[in-house]
Amino acid sequence: MEKIIDESKQGESIVLAKKPENTRKLYIESYGCQMNFADSEVVASILAKEGFNTTDRLEEADLVLVNTCSIRDKAEQTVRKRLEKYNAVKRHNPKMKVGVLGCMAERLKSKFLEEEKIVDMVVGPDAYKDLPNLIEEIDEGRNAVNVVLSKDETYGDIAPVRLNTNGVSALVSITRGCDNMCTFCVVPFTRGRERSRDPQSILEEIQELSDKNFKEVTLLGQNVDSFLWYGGGLKKDFEKASEMQKATAVNFAKLLDMVATKFPKLRVRFSTSNPQDMHENVFHVMKKHKNICKHIHLPVQSGSNRILKEMNRLHTREEYFTLIDKIQEILPGCAVSQDLIAGFPTETEEDHQDTLSLMDYVKYHFGYMFTYSERPGTMAGRKMEDDIPEETKKRRLAEIIELQRKHSAFRTQAYLNTIQEVLIDGTSKKSDTHWKGRTSHNTVVVFPKEHYQLGEFVNVKINDCTSATLIGEAIAHSENN
Repeated sequence: MEKIIDESKQGESIVLAKKPENTRKLYIESYGCQMNFADSEVVASILAKEGFNTTDRLEEADLVLVNTCSIRDKAEQTVRKRLEKYNAVKRHNPKMKVGVLGCMAERLKSKFLEEEKIVDMVVGPDAYKDLPNLIEEIDEGRNAVNVVLSKDETYGDIAPVRLNTNGVSALVSITRGCDNMCTFCVVPFTRGRERSRDPQSILEEIQELSDKNFKEVTLLGQNVDSFLWYGGGLKKDFEKASEMQKATAVNFAKLLDMVATKFPKLRVRFSTSNPQDMHENVFHVMKKHKNICKHIHLPVQSGSNRILKEMNRLHTREEYFTLIDKIQEILPGCAVSQDLIAGFPTETEEDHQDTLSLMDYVKYHFGYMFTYSERPGTMAGRKMEDDIPEETKKRRLAEIIELQRKHSAFRTQAYLNTIQEVLIDGTSKKSDTHWKGRTSHNTVVVFPKEHYQLGEFVNVKINDCTSATLIGEAIAHSENN
């Protein structure tokens, strides 16, 4: 994976939390999207009630869980390498049990137990409440599998244990699953149908975070724009709802407004959006509230109408441009980021040039760019030949990355000599004497620590930049403190 930002939000997460009354030790790692990281917090909460403390030491763990991603083959190979590491440790700690969670568990199911002899337990994303029963099974020497998908599970009744937290920012899941069936994507198969969480439970979770002095939340879902609460049930069944349910339904724009209104001192982000479901009502809510961050992650995947159709993306290049224009009309200066795939089956040089020209039109602030990776079980995997040579994929990806670097530099340079409000979320990876934080536009800012503290909002004068990072000096606390 290639990224044009510093301070990566993805990768490995090793979590640490303490519950003195518990005696068994849990080590958990998360890979892939933010939803997996949020799910790991749900898992830790469920297992805390079963006598598990989390630990950052693999060697002392009684139970090791890896929360997996199946979006690309590379992600799955990373997990397999980690299982090799666990196997080496298990030779010195034979009582240690190993479980695989998440999308990879759902995709491979019981086959995982045959392929990876070290694995004792396989648990899909909708089966985490069954973990106590599954652990009883493996404690008694039997392998355990539950990968049943649910039509209603949202974990809205579970208070997540905040793991590996900086005490500043937190993830709040609002939807699960996806109905869009993009031909390259395994998510509908590994996470099931789309369903939304009760808004009241969302507000209660955010209230708890606010009470603990968290300063920022990210509303999270595979497709947040499809959020629709009408009393429970799948989105696809909304037409069967009563007139009263329809009249009182809460869509994403309403939910966003509710959160921003109730917590005016809390920064609010959301991810991920889908062009076919995003509505300009969301932009008006963002404009209304200062505390909603002015950044939209809007994956496009390709700039070619022909390839978009092959991907079953239900928007065209022209419709995407209209959406971008509307964002800039209502929210001038709003940052937009992307996901792009290079080398999708049948992609021609003309299709690739369409992607580059789309990038030139939008000039994204940053992006996440990949070569196409065939995923078994998807429509593309079943029906399309992966016919683009690997060297061609890599060359096209390199051209996309280089163009994104130019656009990212263009965007960061626009902040020179301006004052930006920054929420401090950690120490810079390159200097212990500097803080790092993010602007409302999700751009990383680095500046000297001086007397400022973690979790504070600070106004920073921007003096320099790279293509990914702003560099400056703090001039005062923000009014948000």
